[in-house]
Amino acid sequence: MPRTYTIAIGSDHAGFRYKEAIKALLLEEGHSVRDMGTDSEQPCDFPDFVRPVAEAVARGEFERGIVLGGSGNGEAIVANRVRGVRCGLCWNEQVAIWNRTHNDGNCLAIGQRTIEQEEALRIVRIWLATGFEGGRHIARIRKIDGV
Repeated sequence: MPRTYTIAIGSDHAGFRYKEAIKALLLEEGHSVRDMGTDSEQPCDFPDFVRPVAEAVARGEFERGIVLGGSGNGEAIVANRVRGVRCGLCWNEQVAIWNRTHNDGNCLAIGQRTIEQEEALRIVRIWLATGFEGGRHIARIRKIDGV
């Protein structure tokens, strides 16, 4: 049986539909999920929902975080401003694999306006199923984290 995670998820209005679809997938697969908003497609500011996800991951309250927006770029930037978060903007399965294997990514950013929903769901599945390689990448992670 695949491992399950505690996951915080958040989006702005431009990522809301994918957030809802991803949340349903995660719950169906047995993960524990906390939705940190937004709750509609009404315009809002992504930092209000992304920063709480990243901070909760950094505090260790959740093992992983998923943040969504129109492009995912701003969401990744906000998440990466939080010490201890390694958020990767992933637009296909291979990039999601590298985010985990090479960077031990603990937060995933996805852009709803950049990929199809089915691709987003595949990215989430593979990102959660992929482990960190360790080895030569450990030194790089320490440099990223400033240790």
